[in-house]
Amino acid sequence: MSLADDLAAVERGGHMVPSKAAGVDGDGEPRRTGTMWTASAHIITAVIGSGVLSLAWGVAQLGWVAGPAVMLLFGAVIYCCSVLLVECYRTGDPYTGQRNRTYMDAVRANLGGTKVRLCGVLQFANFFGVCVGITIASSISMLYSKPKPFL
Repeated sequence: MSLADDLAAVERGGHMVPSKAAGVDGDGEPRRTGTMWTASAHIITAVIGSGVLSLAWGVAQLGWVAGPAVMLLFGAVIYCCSVLLVECYRTGDPYTGQRNRTYMDAVRANLGGTKVRLCGVLQFANFFGVCVGITIASSISMLYSKPKPFL
């Protein structure tokens, strides 16, 4: 049986079945090779980004009462968003449904229509805003890290 025949036979009766092709998962996509260690490393590098560097300053600006309260509030918001993303990973059945490999795939499968375009515009606007903010923050940091003359 060729790879094309095997990929065509992946979907039977509306349910996904494991593929026998080497390097292909049940959806006909390349098999993922990550482990718990690589996933943990990706999560840690995403969390310990530029936001962690300004966390102490932000808590200091808010004070001892509002700082930890806002941190707990943001933690709850992040938890809710993570649960929503996990629930949207597969469309239909949670075990055999179609995988949504990107955020836009999940929006398309659950909302559809013009909401996909609106979500895409908001996603890219957020990305642009974060890029501008990081550029400004890094340029300010470079100003203060410039060597000073010894005069």
